[in-house]
Amino acid sequence: MLNGLFAAASVTGFDPAAATDAYIATMDAAARARSDAYYEGGYWLILINLVAGLVVAFLLLQTGLSKGLRDRVKGMVKSTSLTVAIYAAVYTVVTTLLLFPLTLWQGYFREHAYGLSTMTLGGWMSEQAIGLVTGVIMAAIFLTLFYLVLRIAKRAWWIWGAAVSVVLLAVAIFVSPVYIDPLFNEYTPMEESELRDDILALAEANGIPADDVYVFDVSRQSNRITANVNGLFGTTRIALSDTLIDNTDSDEVLAVMGHEMGHYALNHLWEMFTVFAVLLAIGFAFTDALFRVLNERFGARWGITGISDIAGLPLLAACLSVFFFLMTPVANTVIRTNEAEADLFGLNAARAPDGFATAALRLAAYRKIDPGALEEFVFFDHPSGRARVAMSMQWKAGQLALGAEDQTPELRLDRAEAIMRDLAAQSATD
Repeated sequence: MLNGLFAAASVTGFDPAAATDAYIATMDAAARARSDAYYEGGYWLILINLVAGLVVAFLLLQTGLSKGLRDRVKGMVKSTSLTVAIYAAVYTVVTTLLLFPLTLWQGYFREHAYGLSTMTLGGWMSEQAIGLVTGVIMAAIFLTLFYLVLRIAKRAWWIWGAAVSVVLLAVAIFVSPVYIDPLFNEYTPMEESELRDDILALAEANGIPADDVYVFDVSRQSNRITANVNGLFGTTRIALSDTLIDNTDSDEVLAVMGHEMGHYALNHLWEMFTVFAVLLAIGFAFTDALFRVLNERFGARWGITGISDIAGLPLLAACLSVFFFLMTPVANTVIRTNEAEADLFGLNAARAPDGFATAALRLAAYRKIDPGALEEFVFFDHPSGRARVAMSMQWKAGQLALGAEDQTPELRLDRAEAIMRDLAAQSATD
């Protein structure tokens, strides 16, 4: 039936493949090379971050710092849980400081080199400090509960550990819109306008319980466009960045918001909880086996009595990071599939295929627009720019074939070319 629709669409003079190529062609060679270089560099960063984490874990264990910290804290407090909480807080600070040079280069200098950050070094450092404080608090709480499970569940810890981790993740998602997000950005109600009314109408039509739309000031950090529908159990909030409002037109905004609402309406959050729980349980089982092998050989030297010993946290974290490194294609495929489903939902909800296509071109400023099939499978946690534009044009072809009154064959190539010029000028300025 789909082939029939596309054949019928060709009668109207609209070719979705040619339309896709026309949109992609608006991205000039220099901008494309810059985007490709940035995104492909991220492939190496996956490996670099893994190696850096393993080196830090080795240093903490081999030098006796981990064992010494545990012993010192145990000498100060009698409670095992309090020992874990204090160790977790200090461990978070120490690992953050040891990895800080890589974080600084990756999060600040590299972003500026590609014209993607708008932050001063002072502003960036301030956000890192806020992140460290919240990280210390969350690590202390999570690891205290996690190690309690390790001590109680013993050999079955990997099952119960995954369950507790997912519950704590749900709590974090519940409190994030209210307590965490405002630490980094200011959220203000969107001014009354036709666009705000359209967003709320889109939300109501798709069963999203929100009576307001919030704008957050991403421009103080980046020139990226973004939006989200976040929260659980009464904290659901529709929010979009000021960069999305200021730098795009209404069709692009509604296309992006339709996509974000798709995640909510399709229950992707609950689906991801389930997938994450299964993947984490497998990861913990992998970690349990690898931890035991390494601890049998080096545990006496490192002063680790077993997996429930907090001094073994660097080893446990290292084993788990190896697992998730190996699972990169799996995790990316799960997320990318959900993103593609949300793309299609957004097209059906917002009915703005050309707005979605030009929004995809904006994202191509820092996401490789046309990767190979294997490359996309392994490294992409979102559909590529070409895949998204192609989906938009195929959807449009189907609507034209059905005689939809709100669709026209014309493309917004002038708009696409203007977007590419703006992005190129922005990169040159930065």
